[in-house]
Amino acid sequence: MKGIMIFDHLNDVLFTKCNRKFANHIQKLARLQGLVGENKDENDSQHFKPSPNIIMQLFSPIVTSQHVMASQFGNTYTSMKCQDGTNMVFDEFMGYTFVYVSNEDVELMRRTLGVCVTIIRHLCGPDVSVLKTNKQKVQMVSHLLDAWSDLRGSEQNILTEAVEQLSVNADLASATLRVLSDAADKLKAQSEFSNVHVLILVEHKFLSLYSSKNAQDLLASDILLMILLCYVAKKWRNGEYDVSEKDTKDDYVLMSRTESIKKEEEAKSHGNFGKLSIPTSEDISNLFEGSRDSSVSEGLCYFALDGLYSQLVLLGSEETGYTANAIHISELAEGINLVTIVEMTNLAISSGLYDSFFHLNVINGLQLQRDIDELRPAFDHFETAIKKTLDGIKKNRSHVSNDVDMCQRRLQMKWDFVRKKYLELLKSRDPESILQIESNMVGFVDALKELFRLTCLDKSFLKQGTDVILTVSRLVSQKLNDFSDFLKVKALKNFNIRSRTSLTINKYLEEFPGLVHFIYIDRTTHRLTAPTIDFTNSETLALTTKKIWTMVEQSRIHLQEGHMSIMWKDTTFNYAYFLWFEDSSGTPLKCKTIFNHTLKNFPVPGILCGDYYRKLAEAYFPKLSPNKIRIYELYCVHLGLATSSCVLEHSRRLAATIWEVTGLPNNPADIL
Repeated sequence: MKGIMIFDHLNDVLFTKCNRKFANHIQKLARLQGLVGENKDENDSQHFKPSPNIIMQLFSPIVTSQHVMASQFGNTYTSMKCQDGTNMVFDEFMGYTFVYVSNEDVELMRRTLGVCVTIIRHLCGPDVSVLKTNKQKVQMVSHLLDAWSDLRGSEQNILTEAVEQLSVNADLASATLRVLSDAADKLKAQSEFSNVHVLILVEHKFLSLYSSKNAQDLLASDILLMILLCYVAKKWRNGEYDVSEKDTKDDYVLMSRTESIKKEEEAKSHGNFGKLSIPTSEDISNLFEGSRDSSVSEGLCYFALDGLYSQLVLLGSEETGYTANAIHISELAEGINLVTIVEMTNLAISSGLYDSFFHLNVINGLQLQRDIDELRPAFDHFETAIKKTLDGIKKNRSHVSNDVDMCQRRLQMKWDFVRKKYLELLKSRDPESILQIESNMVGFVDALKELFRLTCLDKSFLKQGTDVILTVSRLVSQKLNDFSDFLKVKALKNFNIRSRTSLTINKYLEEFPGLVHFIYIDRTTHRLTAPTIDFTNSETLALTTKKIWTMVEQSRIHLQEGHMSIMWKDTTFNYAYFLWFEDSSGTPLKCKTIFNHTLKNFPVPGILCGDYYRKLAEAYFPKLSPNKIRIYELYCVHLGLATSSCVLEHSRRLAATIWEVTGLPNNPADIL
């Protein structure tokens, strides 16, 4: 039984993704509580789709309790366990409550829900309420969750949340980078694009990236999102997605009550719910018809007939700031994707808007607690974010539309009033003044949401320069055509323990007798190096995907308890895990002791739900600049006969010489 739900502050359901077992369980509960009538035809239960209204009524008590725990005590639930073994996990983003109900392990549920939050942050930004009106956004969230779940079960890089570099020789790597550099130059010369990234992914591995000079840095977590988007694009091309409420995995994706009522009314008018097929050229033309009413933007992704898949997402982080980007994916050859990322907004505008929503959410929490003392610094941050946004638009007025300009003026007027009321409150410290502010905030928040949608979620971004992007994609495809078959083979078998394709790799791996498998990750850049698992070799016949996945999960559990060096055995293999830190010169850094309660406030280990390793480094070395700390992670699997001293010696040597495979020199490290 699995069900993910998102609730707003009124307990309205914005999003639900659940399987049939969860839907049937909801139906059973609804009957017991008299929320639905008795259904005499038992076969109908197989087609039951839980109503958002019913879900709201069933879950309102626990969601309301969560709100109270947050507003009154600042101590929300993280998870609950029911007597029948069912688990509930909670998360929060911008004041919206995320709930996951399942009988899975709580740690996996926490990660799944965290990934859901991350996907929504990328697709919706801080305005989660867009899920109320945009069905395509709802479906895209569902597709990306499925993509993550599928790939996490089969790909080492998605499991460990790191970018796996495709291992190719220096000449091919250099040639590919030149091709991407030329592509970026053509994009900038023939269009209005100023900041672009162009990268090539082969299956689920990273080959090469070229970024224009002033483009915001592309994070490793952003590249992982591109891998998920390519997976979704492939399914679109293969016609595996039926754009209906029920997807191919017996999951039900529900709309908000507002959208549900709207669809019911349409059904009464037209007699049925028409299924949408892959759009025609006429559909695509209609999709981009201009409208002054841009506050509700339908059609934020599309799949063109010529094979260009496009999506609008926010990239970046709270530390670096967010930019709105148009992502265009074209398939150069089967399994080889060219991803063009075009920054569509000024960083000051997009990050200013994101910060405005963030600090507004903090202020709302403090107002509920009537905490006037903490309200002052929160308001100062909020004022700074609003000023950054408005100034960003004013400085780029020549590049913004009339709609944005008018919306900015409306927001300025409403902000002047709201700011005045806050200053009066901070001066008088009268809690009753909060009620006056809250009664006047609706118009301000609506204007802020509209400005965000006009500047960061404008569907017209996806149409800009597509002809140039398609032309450049064809040129890249022609230039890499001679290498495509080689790259596809490399993607299937990057290298393995018995590889004979490279003298360097062969010589390197022969020096580690008894080593069955390893995963090495530079956690400073989150780049992964690992051999392809050879399940046919006699030594590795007993090694299964399940054992490797269990090794990673067990290591993470110990890591969250503060253990960074672990070794254990089963009947066949010896497993080892190490995490260590170095300074910029390669000198090992010794960790101080930190308390477990500090670690419990961290995200789950990985980077999709937040950079766990960077937070760990900041906790262990608070006086060192994060830029001066290098972080490394190593998993090793040896035959069970290997002694602990042998495993340790191999691990140290592997960490010191892995550059022979990666091509990046590294200093020896003390991993204990």
